[in-house]
Amino acid sequence: MNTTEKYKFKSETKQLLHLMIHSLYSNKEIFIRELISNASDAIDKMRFTMLSKNINDQLPYNMCIRIKIDKKENKIIISDNGIGMTKDEIIQNLGMIANSGTKKFIQNIKNINHQDYQFIGNFGVGFYSSFIVSKKVIVITKHMDLKNEDYGIKWTSEGQGEYIIETITKKEHGTDIELYLKDTEIEFLEDWKIKNIIQKYSNHISIPIEIQQYDDKNKTLSWKQINQGQALWMRNKSEIHNKEYEEFYYSITQDKNKPLTWIHSTVEGTHEYTCLLYIPNKSTWSILDQENKNNGLKLYVKKIYIMDDANQFLPNYLRFIKGILDTNHLPLNVSREILQDDKNTNILKKSLTKRILTLIKKISTEEPEKYKVLWKEFGSMLKEGVAEDIQNQETIAGLLRFTSINHNSPEQTLSLNEYINNMNKQQEKIYFITAENYEAANTSPYLEIFRNNKIDVLLLSERIDDWMMHYLTTFKNKKFQSINKVDPDSEKLFNKISDKIKITPEKQKFLNKIQHILQENIISVRFSKRLINSPAVLIANAHAISPHMSKLFQAAGQKIPLTKYIFEINPTHPLIQKMISIQETDKINIWIQTLFDQALLSTHGTLKNPNHFIKNINQLLTD
Repeated sequence: MNTTEKYKFKSETKQLLHLMIHSLYSNKEIFIRELISNASDAIDKMRFTMLSKNINDQLPYNMCIRIKIDKKENKIIISDNGIGMTKDEIIQNLGMIANSGTKKFIQNIKNINHQDYQFIGNFGVGFYSSFIVSKKVIVITKHMDLKNEDYGIKWTSEGQGEYIIETITKKEHGTDIELYLKDTEIEFLEDWKIKNIIQKYSNHISIPIEIQQYDDKNKTLSWKQINQGQALWMRNKSEIHNKEYEEFYYSITQDKNKPLTWIHSTVEGTHEYTCLLYIPNKSTWSILDQENKNNGLKLYVKKIYIMDDANQFLPNYLRFIKGILDTNHLPLNVSREILQDDKNTNILKKSLTKRILTLIKKISTEEPEKYKVLWKEFGSMLKEGVAEDIQNQETIAGLLRFTSINHNSPEQTLSLNEYINNMNKQQEKIYFITAENYEAANTSPYLEIFRNNKIDVLLLSERIDDWMMHYLTTFKNKKFQSINKVDPDSEKLFNKISDKIKITPEKQKFLNKIQHILQENIISVRFSKRLINSPAVLIANAHAISPHMSKLFQAAGQKIPLTKYIFEINPTHPLIQKMISIQETDKINIWIQTLFDQALLSTHGTLKNPNHFIKNINQLLTD
């Protein structure tokens, strides 16, 4: 029943093939890594399928990946006896791109350095790297479910706009990939070249990788294993070199950068597991995206590969962690749905989380320069953990880094422990302010009394900070206090360090005018003890939403109820003294409204009606 059909590649696939052939040539040898990785996955999937169906007695005794070099035809054949593919699967896998991440990859390709394409495996398109070195690729495959049939599928393409599919005779299940090399790529026909590439990228793979060798003396062909053939994480740590850990990291992440650090441990007892976990050196778009579910660990059960991106074993704020988990306490047929509710999953999650936080804490205390890198890349994710992981909140809070008014730099290097150790003797709370950016926070009028009396204030200017501080209420029994909200303890502090304000009848009359004119916008008006150089500020109720958070909600289209403030004015400021002397009703009304808008602008960074504010300013300038 031989049939031949011609198909056209989908548009994204054609774009990708064009890139592979014409652009991604800086590291050609990655095609070996990608095809070996695919072959290993095919064998793992077959082994998992058979074991989960309790038909392990039918497992092939010689599961392996084989590489054959044919110098006469300029051809390399990479074969596996794995699960194979059906006709529908080969069309789905090789004729189109199902992975949406690949489309992003193509869309952003112009912004990426062509020297950095070592990571293409991240996008599920590793097979197409074959066309970097090949003028024609043939894939011959047969699915394991068709073991009683004598036919397989042959896929052929020259990497242009189309491919051909034929039904052919094939006895054994598995996949053979035949690469007809371009004349410029014959270096890959040398045994030593292939061996070096395997040892560089694929030495850790537990499936034996064999290469065919010819014995000139005896005129015989034989197969020789060229990889170590043992899962790296199952080896003794003392036998593994750092270079091997790094190469393994490259192979499972396709990251071109060295990992920042890693942890390799085996836990025995009630819940046995082995983990090899890495902290990357650089963040990526997929890690930053909270909704991306393709972050997680490679899961093995009793050394059998189960799934990629098992994100059930780490909290979301640790989604930047990469690596593998091999456990003995899950069923082989475990699914993502089962993992979600399995008690063993929760136990493993708690244990892994504790180990990672311990590692990060160790880096923060023993390797400060390395921790600066970690914080710069993943600090915003650790901030998420303050709300997500209440059980470990104190530990996570100790890992946070800030800048402050005493710090005098936007770089976040100040820990909460350091802040507490340097607190003013009169101080009982940890003071902070949130703003849109560092400059806005560092020049805020709310800081004046603190700066003048050498009381440090944390400056928070990232989008997540307001949300984080809603959950982070104490650290080492010290309460956090926003300096732009009402706080009796702060008032006491101001009373200790400020001169008493004398309220004359003239000043009281001025306060009454302000209260009358702004009654719809303010709770009350009073002379301020916190201001040194600014004429006025707005103080929110202790439970009011912060101005920064209010703006974020409004940007998201959510309605925010009107916030009324306590209006504090500085009686020593020349502007206020001038205003107290103004008697004309129309003129003082404009001055008071302008003063309030000025304070509101300083607090919010924007006004509901900026044109009205400008009109008043112009009127005052004209007068």
